[in-house]
Amino acid sequence: MYKFIIRRLLIFIPMLLGLTIIVFALIQAAPGDTFSGRMVDPKIDPKVYEEQRKALGLDDPIYVQYWHWLTNVAKGDLGQSYTYNGRSVTELIGDRIGNTLNLGLFSLIITLIVSIPIGIYSAKKPYSLLDYGATTFGFFGLAVPNFFFGLVAIYILSITLGWFPSQGSVSTPGLTGMELFFDKLHHLVLPGLTLGLAGTAAYMRYMRSEVLDVLGKDFIRTARAKGMTERNVLYKHTLRNAMIPIITLMGFEIGSLLSGAIITEGVFQYPGLGTLFIRSIGSRDYPVIMAINLLLGFFILLGNLLADIFYSIVDPRIRYD
Repeated sequence: MYKFIIRRLLIFIPMLLGLTIIVFALIQAAPGDTFSGRMVDPKIDPKVYEEQRKALGLDDPIYVQYWHWLTNVAKGDLGQSYTYNGRSVTELIGDRIGNTLNLGLFSLIITLIVSIPIGIYSAKKPYSLLDYGATTFGFFGLAVPNFFFGLVAIYILSITLGWFPSQGSVSTPGLTGMELFFDKLHHLVLPGLTLGLAGTAAYMRYMRSEVLDVLGKDFIRTARAKGMTERNVLYKHTLRNAMIPIITLMGFEIGSLLSGAIITEGVFQYPGLGTLFIRSIGSRDYPVIMAINLLLGFFILLGNLLADIFYSIVDPRIRYD
């Protein structure tokens, strides 16, 4: 397995390089530039903006711009923001990535806690009342857009009932310790439920399908015939085999949660990478846009790598020699 991990890490490098090319090419294909997307003061001579473009290297050939950007990224320098008073992109992302990671982790925990037990129970008792209810919820979660569910959740749980805050990550500045922890957790509930809705529905359906499939295998019937308890059959044999597609989903979920948080954070005005990304698009702050896209792509590649590694841990039949 160690050889496989080394091979995957070596493949990781050219894949990251290809990702940088795609991200840079998409930005270059966008119409206009940072200055043409801003509200230009008619009192300022247009030559001033041309001088700024030249100072930032926006008039250089595309391959020169790409090489400068790539070498800076390799050094850990993601550039300077054009619209946030010249702040470094690394600083902007560093201030917000913690909130986005907390939101993604909270959403993933809710997804796993809710979907896996319900999926197992639905498979053990198919066509029961709970199974029909879980199926209905699954179709509902896959069909309803996250932003619409978020707006409904804000209206019912925040405005009408007043149970949860509708925006932000903290109630008041200056909180510390456990008070800050629980306040942030309180703000995470609504966006976490919204972000995890589709994932919960998908995990639940996959879990039900896989457990039903494994329960019909010959080795499960053999284990029961040997007198093994139903609990051991379920958790020692069935669940371990049924978890393989769930691990596949979790690998993709790392990147999809962060990318899906863009819309969710916009709905709840949650101060994470999503709101920063949306504002940067509106002002055509290309260094910030490229950095966030690169970061999302990196997490997707990392998730796939982790999924491949966990395959061999969950299922001993899988080897990468």
